[in-house]
Amino acid sequence: MEQILHAPIFRLPGIPDHVTYTWLVMLILLGFFIAATRSLQLVPSGLQNFAEVLVERFLVLLDDVIGHEGRRYFPLVATLGLFILTANLLGLVPGMETPTANLNTTAACALVVFCTYHWIGIRKQGLVTYLNHLTGPMPWSFGMAPIKLLMFPIEVVSHLARPLSLSLRLFGNMTGGHILLGVIFFLVGLDHGLLGWALSGSLGGIVLGGLGSIVMTVFTVGFLIPLKILVAFLQAFIFVMLTMLYIAGALEEAEHHAEHH
Repeated sequence: MEQILHAPIFRLPGIPDHVTYTWLVMLILLGFFIAATRSLQLVPSGLQNFAEVLVERFLVLLDDVIGHEGRRYFPLVATLGLFILTANLLGLVPGMETPTANLNTTAACALVVFCTYHWIGIRKQGLVTYLNHLTGPMPWSFGMAPIKLLMFPIEVVSHLARPLSLSLRLFGNMTGGHILLGVIFFLVGLDHGLLGWALSGSLGGIVLGGLGSIVMTVFTVGFLIPLKILVAFLQAFIFVMLTMLYIAGALEEAEHHAEHH
């Protein structure tokens, strides 16, 4: 793996690369919003206009998925979305590291979501009522007791699978794309790749190696890099959408409980 994916150009001694570039992502976002809000104007332009568009998009998503009450969770959802998107795109810069291509980063984001939506459900319903929700929607009775006891471990496993799914999906897509890009660069390399074969001076190397290098370059620039950009946006959107759906589920259970009473 290390022969295919080269180490980033900037490293801090004693600190893992994904932590270093996580800090870099935070500095990028902090610098962007400081610059966008330094001199606010009634008619926005430039960075302020772009920042307001981002805020508006997140607010529309929250209203559509959760409802008007979802706006109170805007800081969490917007922070996760912008952090994951910036981290995904950072890996497209030569010599940079993608923090979300490390399982520790994606697991940390997933655990934040996991703890938050459970905390929302417990705060809205109370601990006992929320745990009772994990046994299914049927009311307690002597005949339903075995079914509800069976439902509890199933629901627990279902909820535990959510952070696993969130973290592995994002990690797998980011890592897989980087490995594919690294393999192509390895094949077209100067040392033992097609480009090195083309520069060797042999007729076969000039024809086959040169043609192969051109094909690989066109494929990478015209298809693979745009695909990686699309995946970066798509994975950030999926993570944010699932986060909102989990929060909406916790809030809906609280509303159903209140209507029942």
